Amino acid sequence: MPEEIEKIGSVSQHRYEQIVAELREVVEQQTRGSFTIGDRALEIEPMRERGGQHAAPGQELFTVRETLFRLAEDIGLAYKTVESARWAASRWPKDKRQAGVSFRVHRILGQIEDEAERFEVIAKPPAGGTRWTVDEANRRLGRQVERPASPKEKITAIHTLARDEEVAAAVTTDFLKRPTVAAKVPAQDKARVVEEFTRDEGAAVTAVTGLLRRPDVAFKAMSDDTARHQVNSAQVERGRQARDDFDRTSPVAPAVRHIDRTVEFLDLITACHSFVAAVGRVVPGLRGRTLGEDERTIVHENVAKMRATLDWIETAVDTGKVDMDDELARLLRGE
Repeated sequence: MPEEIEKIGSVSQHRYEQIVAELREVVEQQTRGSFTIGDRALEIEPMRERGGQHAAPGQELFTVRETLFRLAEDIGLAYKTVESARWAASRWPKDKRQAGVSFRVHRILGQIEDEAERFEVIAKPPAGGTRWTVDEANRRLGRQVERPASPKEKITAIHTLARDEEVAAAVTTDFLKRPTVAAKVPAQDKARVVEEFTRDEGAAVTAVTGLLRRPDVAFKAMSDDTARHQVNSAQVERGRQARDDFDRTSPVAPAVRHIDRTVEFLDLITACHSFVAAVGRVVPGLRGRTLGEDERTIVHENVAKMRATLDWIETAVDTGKVDMDDELARLLRGE
């Protein structure tokens, strides 16, 4: 049984190596051609100093652009191609250009400002490799690579692809559906994500309702004084709104209001009776007893509160006005 021949794509390993050798020669020719274009453009228009450095592509003077445009049109290339070739040629003297390194890699590494460092870097392929690649050149400059390898590079690639808000929203939704991904998000970041996602009132209501249905979450949330106060206030306000809506829309509201008034009357009478009965039990117990000065002061303060409260009751009964004035409010607060 013949041995299975290893293939790369649709060709054998041997044929693939032949193709690579052939195309490397083509790339080498292209590199020499690009540098020739750059050298001739540089001869026509030498580099100008701009801010102490050679002007990068896109920063040339108007007269230089006009000349390069004319040259590009005369040889059938794009202006940007000629401009880029000229700049790369200026960064790499002929004796510093490396055989076997593509023109594109030369152009990328040409952005290393320090000349000595630039020439040293291109002469030494990256660790673990035998030759420079475009990705390795971009990696050396801290730029985004076409085939990300490290987690940081993959994250950068994702951010680049998700610059569009709709794409970012779809990607985020998909990622958060993966439990293993969500589990690795720090608690602080999870809280921030929840806050961002619940800026919409409808989403916030749905999220909070679902969370408060979990007893452990509700218990911990209510340990926060502000949260507990907000919940209590919301309950009171919801009750008030429900009562107002009932009073406006229910056909039986007048009858219920009459019953409420009757109940309030009975409650008030009961409170007065309880007060009188309690005092009637307590005061006789003071017979023969002399209270100290501090005790008398406390009793007098409370009697003043009761007297003010009784005046408030009479005003409410006679006029229907239940608002208390500031002085009464302060007195009842003990101020």
